[in-house]
Amino acid sequence: MIDQIIKFAFEEDIQDGDHTSLSCVPANAKGKAKLLVKEDGILAGIELAERIFNYYDADLKITKFINDGEKIKIGDIAFEIEGKSQSILATERIVLNFMQRMSAIATQTRKIADSIDHTDAKLLDTRKTTPGIRAIEKWAVKIGGGHNHRFGLYDMIMIKDNHIDYSGGIEAAITKANAYIKEKNLDIKIEIEVRDEQELDEVLAIGNVDRVMLDNFTPAKIKEVLAKIPSHIETEASGGITQENIVGYAETGINFISSGALTHSVKSMDLSLKAVYEK
Repeated sequence: MIDQIIKFAFEEDIQDGDHTSLSCVPANAKGKAKLLVKEDGILAGIELAERIFNYYDADLKITKFINDGEKIKIGDIAFEIEGKSQSILATERIVLNFMQRMSAIATQTRKIADSIDHTDAKLLDTRKTTPGIRAIEKWAVKIGGGHNHRFGLYDMIMIKDNHIDYSGGIEAAITKANAYIKEKNLDIKIEIEVRDEQELDEVLAIGNVDRVMLDNFTPAKIKEVLAKIPSHIETEASGGITQENIVGYAETGINFISSGALTHSVKSMDLSLKAVYEK
């Protein structure tokens, strides 16, 4: 999937040629460039950058000074790239676009993950990602210390409020989901969202689910209901959870906390690829 994303990025950006570089820069010119950090945070995308450079021109040589997941500060040089000047120019913006977004996601994730590190709760991302580059954004979450929830609609049955309403209720949804897994011989888990304690009680009476998502429950309410949930059913908190209140949720004893804010609303980190011109 990563290689498909890289391939499409070049098709989108270059098509029949980088005409600016092809017209202005000699074909045999060699050059260097350095990735300059302009913002403090967590670096993400170095491994991806290397794959992008190698995909376009296997002769490009990258020298890495900082690795994925490491802290960065203004003025740091993350890597140096050396090779054909035309190749460096053709790959520059694609590398920066991905690394700026990945580093922002990793930085946001690290801040939140560190704040709940004293608990056993695991921080999860969601499907609230940029269409087409979900694999890149979820990779950044992992670099930042978070964990990936399902990647898509295909690797888990996640019964949410609309599914419950459309299928005719909680019991019908759970029954149909289990029958579907058996019929299709699938090895996937079932998670169900509950909106209040009454719905939770109904789910627990039926069983046959792997995880319960407590949607928009307060930390106090979560503490109250966790005692009734069997240990073999995982628990997840979601909805209305922010960086400011997440510690309270983590300290309830919940297994997982999912947050769309890890990916859907970050501001790209300021990075720059500066040419080192040698006469």
